[in-house]
Amino acid sequence: MSDTNQMQDEWSAMVEEMNDAVVDSMEQNMKAQAAFVESWADAVEESMPEQNEVSEGLEGYNRAYEEWMDAADRMVERSADAAQGEDVDPAEFRDIWLQSANEAFKHVMSTSAFAAANGQLVESMMEMQQQADELSQDTISQLGFSTREDVDEVAERLVELERRQHAVEQKLDQILEHLE
Repeated sequence: MSDTNQMQDEWSAMVEEMNDAVVDSMEQNMKAQAAFVESWADAVEESMPEQNEVSEGLEGYNRAYEEWMDAADRMVERSADAAQGEDVDPAEFRDIWLQSANEAFKHVMSTSAFAAANGQLVESMMEMQQQADELSQDTISQLGFSTREDVDEVAERLVELERRQHAVEQKLDQILEHLE
């Protein structure tokens, strides 16, 4: 067999191995996506808010709406004042909207419905991050690279070797002291 044929065979084997790794990675990706969709559906099914959370949430949104309507009324009043010749600072308009936005957001964000929704969102995002991390580590492993677990294991072994080396050095120092 010539060197060229051997190189072609090695290249073909390497390409086939890489193709297998990509196929395995895609299969795992599909499984992870299916698991995510299933867990999301379960979370939505389990997370239907209770009646008191819904009514409290609606009450918060109603108060926020009232804040916006009050702000709109104040804007109309100040615009009318300006139209009648009163000196109205443009910063006053900005301040009205900023103040009403702050108050409206307080009304909405202080509800248990908002807190529950945020909690569910954070939990879902953390689960997705965990799944993505596991998938990336699996893909890296299949491509033949060192994973985080591999590096952690090497680090633990290195620390253990350093500890043992230090113990041996201490024993050698003791032996040398006795010899002197």
